[in-house]
Amino acid sequence: MPLSKIKVLDLTRVRAGPTCVRQLADWGADVIKIEAPPDGKEGLGGARHGFDFQNLHRNKRSLTLNLKAESGTEIFHALVKEADVVVENYRPDVKNRLGADYETLAEINPRIILGSISGFGQDGPYASRAGFDQVAQGMGGLMSITGEPGGGPMRVGIPIADLCAGFFCAQGILLAIIERETSGMGQWVKSSLLEAQIQMLDFQAARYLKDGEVPVSAGNDHPTSIPTGVFPTSDGHINIAVAGQAIYERFCHAIDAPQLITDEQFKTADSRSANRVEMNAAIGEVTSTNTSDYWISLLNKAGCPSGPIYSMDQVFADPQVKHLEMATPVDHPILGQFEIVNQAIKLSRTPSSIRSATPEQGEHTDGILEKLGYSTEEINGFHANGVV
Repeated sequence: MPLSKIKVLDLTRVRAGPTCVRQLADWGADVIKIEAPPDGKEGLGGARHGFDFQNLHRNKRSLTLNLKAESGTEIFHALVKEADVVVENYRPDVKNRLGADYETLAEINPRIILGSISGFGQDGPYASRAGFDQVAQGMGGLMSITGEPGGGPMRVGIPIADLCAGFFCAQGILLAIIERETSGMGQWVKSSLLEAQIQMLDFQAARYLKDGEVPVSAGNDHPTSIPTGVFPTSDGHINIAVAGQAIYERFCHAIDAPQLITDEQFKTADSRSANRVEMNAAIGEVTSTNTSDYWISLLNKAGCPSGPIYSMDQVFADPQVKHLEMATPVDHPILGQFEIVNQAIKLSRTPSSIRSATPEQGEHTDGILEKLGYSTEEINGFHANGVV
């Protein structure tokens, strides 16, 4: 597999960090998930056998290790000597106390790559603040452009700042691995929820940075391309995306409403944007006369993008989603077989794979320590003293 020679130490918790490591694990990296020894409490990230934890931590081995104990730090640093990558999402000051900062790790192994995900960056006035997805959505501007016009700020339905910070960190780690082939040196890769959220604003941010235009929420309408939005049908709603004059005219002919082409309110892109409420109402009157399936089929045949608005069960029942295998099975020794979300990237020769389910806490501890050279007596002592 593409990353089969890469060894990763995973110190991450909750979502952004595990999302990053999952990207590496699914493509073949040998990942050791380092966790605190069991204390009888539910750890950060929710129930171990819950859907979220099982989806985030597949393809890993689990080692329990008390990094606050001197012996625990020694074991961790022994693993660093043989590793390629360490990933953590502690608050910036915590990694220093645990001996997981870049300066310490690079002294042990100059080729090590440290991936760090924080809420707001590794330094600066907000560096010590704990990161939380919804806070980043708000500070990053996303909530100001989400929701119905005049309805107040609205979060999106997924932890997008967490997820994108994880994806960007994984991308940065891969870039550092490629660069290391030339320099022979590792480096520190950083991403944060706030930076990830701002980059994901993309053209909405560019509207402000270039033209000084402050975007506002537009509901289901596209901010700049009208008519693009949600329209009623006789049995529900559909998305219609009409961009550019040629597609607009094609669309009007397809729905048998050629008068919308010459109507002064809708004749140009600017006039359609200025009269979007009237535009949407006129289209809605037409689409309400037939079913969602009818309009989706007719519009796509006419070259006008249109699609259904699915509930989650409908998403995974769709024949195209099934064809893409976006739900993939995993076998768990306790939970049995169930499905988790597959990778969206497909490689023709070296695809990703789900090789193992999320491990039980500390499932691989003794085997990992044995491979490091610790004797049975030493390992038993670590257990007795709460080091592992």
